[in-house]
Amino acid sequence: QVHVAESGGGLVQPGGSLGVSCTASGTFFRINTMNWYRQAPGKQRELVAEINSDSSEKYGDSVKGRFTISRDNSKNTVYLQMNNLRAEDTAVYYCQFAAEVYTIGRLSERGYWGQGIQVTVSS
Repeated sequence: QVHVAESGGGLVQPGGSLGVSCTASGTFFRINTMNWYRQAPGKQRELVAEINSDSSEKYGDSVKGRFTISRDNSKNTVYLQMNNLRAEDTAVYYCQFAAEVYTIGRLSERGYWGQGIQVTVSS
């Protein structure tokens, strides 16, 4: 079983900065891709940022140049540093890990989601 938990978040003023983190625990072989998604009220969930096992990164167009994703494999943790925040960044942020686990003696990749954490940008 793999458990994923986000931390950080909260309320920040427009133009401010905030960091969130997400840690995986439990039994798994390794974590490949680590992702941050977000979902604003009335909108679909969208990819914010992705970091692969080789540390290559990908960002959604709306956050490029403002957000930075990083990972610490020794801690099974992914970080998202958000700068120059805007009101439209307000959303519930979810992390998602693609982890390799043994299932019936065979290694396979599965996706695991955190519960989500609220980020509110408002004056």
